Amino acid sequence: MSQSMKDLIKTVDVEDGLTAEELFDRKSSVGMTYNDFLILPGYIDFPADAANCEVQITKNYKIKNPFVSSPMDTVTETDMAISMALMGGLGVIHHNCTIKQQASMVRKVKSFENGFILDPICLCPDNTVEDVYDIKEKYGFCGIPITEDGKMKSKLLGIVTLRDIDFLQGDDRKKKLRDVMITDLVTAKDGISLPEANEILRKSKKGKLLIVDSEFRLVSLLSRSDLIKTRDFPNASIVPGTNQLLCAAAVSTHPDDKKRIDALAEAGLDIVVIDSSQGNSSFQIDLIKYIKKTYPKIDIIGGNVVTKEQARNLIEAGVDGLRIGMGSGSICITQEVMACGRPQGTAVYRVCQLAREFGIPCIADGGIQNVGHIVKALALGASGVMMGGLLAGTTEAPGEYFYHDGHKLKRYRGMGSLDAMDSGKAAAKRYYSENDTIKVAQGVSGAVVDRGSVKKFLEYLELGLKHSMQDIGVKSLQELWEGVKNGKVRFEKRTSSAQIEGGVHGLFSYEKRLYQ
Repeated sequence: MSQSMKDLIKTVDVEDGLTAEELFDRKSSVGMTYNDFLILPGYIDFPADAANCEVQITKNYKIKNPFVSSPMDTVTETDMAISMALMGGLGVIHHNCTIKQQASMVRKVKSFENGFILDPICLCPDNTVEDVYDIKEKYGFCGIPITEDGKMKSKLLGIVTLRDIDFLQGDDRKKKLRDVMITDLVTAKDGISLPEANEILRKSKKGKLLIVDSEFRLVSLLSRSDLIKTRDFPNASIVPGTNQLLCAAAVSTHPDDKKRIDALAEAGLDIVVIDSSQGNSSFQIDLIKYIKKTYPKIDIIGGNVVTKEQARNLIEAGVDGLRIGMGSGSICITQEVMACGRPQGTAVYRVCQLAREFGIPCIADGGIQNVGHIVKALALGASGVMMGGLLAGTTEAPGEYFYHDGHKLKRYRGMGSLDAMDSGKAAAKRYYSENDTIKVAQGVSGAVVDRGSVKKFLEYLELGLKHSMQDIGVKSLQELWEGVKNGKVRFEKRTSSAQIEGGVHGLFSYEKRLYQ
């Protein structure tokens, strides 16, 4: 190219597409959802694996990947919450169950992975083998330190593990622990760093490292299983300082759920999600203030909201995060039945626009059908995307698989469905209909196709997100948000014909495999 042409090309106006504000112009634009627009490609100067997906999911907690599982009884219980956290996301345990059941699920998530365990369960020599089995039944583990009085800060005498009691049956379970405990212990002095303690544990090949003070009193312990999990899941969502998995759980706005919050806090909950189809209510605001006053260390995600006014009221009440969406889920019929809601794209953009001014992270909840929708939700300002139907078919979701017409399926239902309302009180509370004599459904029941393990599926979503960020030309989600704000990242509206063109078309038949 000649020098004159080089000079000329630098002066050419190449501005294309629309800014986000032009895309969602209130005067000329109707409400839009994810399929109604595209993000224009940018400049690639980095490999996809260099993209950073870390986000602030609430004011006080970060996660490595912006993926959140929905608090639905066909989506998130213990297994899903653990898997989501291990993969760098966040699981929100549903509340369509008893307080005891939900607290137990939270407790299992919190005890799944630790650094230094500062409050381990201890027993004394006069306790029995049966007591160890009771602990295993309640908490899921049985490596129990034995101290003089069965409490922390007491002289360490031994430890009982599963291999010590595995074959004891009948009357043998009445044996005193002094008769079965191991006294050949691997210990370390109080004050040791976590990397040093992990190295001792690795070399010892023992299951537990017991941390003692100068008088051999137990002060904490370290588990080998946690060392393995740290190695295998380096992106796990953990609570800083404890190394425990980050755990969230849902509650309703009903006053009775204060008891539920008490039990969840005792179980170690980090984030409470106030689960309401319409979050702009005096009930939710009162509950936010109660939680903030009673449990100031628990972060609160409020919602659901779709307008700036709704969001403003909850931000003013003190939330640490917002959940955006009303009637956009695949199993939700709120917009159809109640004539109330908002197209999800517009809702996410407008609410995030306000929340950003106050440093409040937002979660886009509903309408996510693929990686492209995740990217669009994030581009519009969301710090995370909440998924229900996309995860309901995975192995870790509650429920059993069944076959229909040769397809392996799992049941999936909206929490506003009559099916969910009949099975628990929480579903009705979410829609303020617990006292109604006639239940008005705002959701349906259905089935979703098997997706295999959620761990592998989340790996696919993460890789897809990173490749999309590469196409857009942003190395982090913070850079994406800044690019949208300053107009560098551009958008394009899509007609219905363009949407057809953007999908598979013109084939007699095809097989759509997303990953392997």
